[in-house]
Amino acid sequence: MTDHRPHILVVDDHREIRDAVTRYLEKNGLRAQAAGNATEMDAALQVGRFDLIILDVMMPGEDGLSAARRLAAAGGPPVLMLSALSEDTDRIVGLEVGADDYLAKPFNPRELLARVKAILRRAERHEPLAGKVGGRKLAFAGWVVDTDTRALTHEDGREVMLTTAEFKLLTAFLERPRFVLSRDQLLDITSGRTADVFDRTIDNQVSRLRRKIEEDPTHPLIIATIRAGGYSLATDVREVP
Repeated sequence: MTDHRPHILVVDDHREIRDAVTRYLEKNGLRAQAAGNATEMDAALQVGRFDLIILDVMMPGEDGLSAARRLAAAGGPPVLMLSALSEDTDRIVGLEVGADDYLAKPFNPRELLARVKAILRRAERHEPLAGKVGGRKLAFAGWVVDTDTRALTHEDGREVMLTTAEFKLLTAFLERPRFVLSRDQLLDITSGRTADVFDRTIDNQVSRLRRKIEEDPTHPLIIATIRAGGYSLATDVREVP
């Protein structure tokens, strides 16, 4: 019989932490598997499908930030980062490399569970994509995105992998071309404010998305910054077969 419970991979070099988190998630109706480092994480990903990865920042060998960056570039599952570093700058770096949320150690297990469920809910709402553009292929500024498969292809043949957060943000713009969206509106549209967000969250996500779709991210032509307003998709969107 197939087990349809969400599957979580807990990656932490501290055995006590990863075992405690794994047991707590299992106790609360989720499937959980543990890995002690990035190498063990990669091995688990080769043989299993995971809906979310809980990833520690400070690990021997490849650290969590590097691993999160790799996962984001490969279009991997959502990532919740854990770290003993609680400064906002450290949290922002985690979000910039592709993490979906960030939780400082020590943490309350109930808060961890709430964040895990919030990320899973957001992922479910976009599988398949909800909203006006679901089930369509849309062309904009030389790019074509398939909103069912999340494949993003340039007219020159380049293919780009988008993280869940990047795809949700791009979708928000594609549904509202040439419309100015404030940071608060983008937060509401993409996350429903179910996660603990920071002042620069949307700015960081826009910056990451620009690096993937703009020819020159320092002088963006597709996603424009509107002074005292927010952001706008500065191009037309059309449906293609």
